[in-house]
Amino acid sequence: MSAPERERYGPQARPLPFERGTDGPRVVLVGVDGSRTSMRAAAYAAGLARRQGAGLVAVFVSSPAPYSGIMSGVVAGAVQRTHDELADELRQECRRGAEELDLPVTFLCRRGDAYTELGRAADEHRADLVVVGSSEQAGHKLVGSVATRLVRAGRWPVVVVP
Repeated sequence: MSAPERERYGPQARPLPFERGTDGPRVVLVGVDGSRTSMRAAAYAAGLARRQGAGLVAVFVSSPAPYSGIMSGVVAGAVQRTHDELADELRQECRRGAEELDLPVTFLCRRGDAYTELGRAADEHRADLVVVGSSEQAGHKLVGSVATRLVRAGRWPVVVVP
């Protein structure tokens, strides 16, 4: 051990300033959409946040259907109501879990592309970790899922829960 290292780590060592991401996550962001895998991801993220003393940010992204441009106003309204109801259910579930675990939780509801909105939320809240559920859709094996896109971006540590 060199002299500077002994000074730094010796008996008279002064504590080093806190560096973001070096002492466990401070903010854990989880994507939820009501699917089985997203709910498992939420449970995993909540447990991790609780153990680490971190805050939890749950993000629900309502993605418009690819055919929404050709839907009539009545059908589009029904689809929007369904998304709003799902968001309310997820918000209530999030609140119950937060109270049960005594965990600070922020619930966000966004519209748009799931990858883009999760990335924006992670940047806005300075997330140290992003947790998502794996996709259950067969087509995502070929074209890629939100989880795959987040991992490939390499901007945050990502945990994909099966």
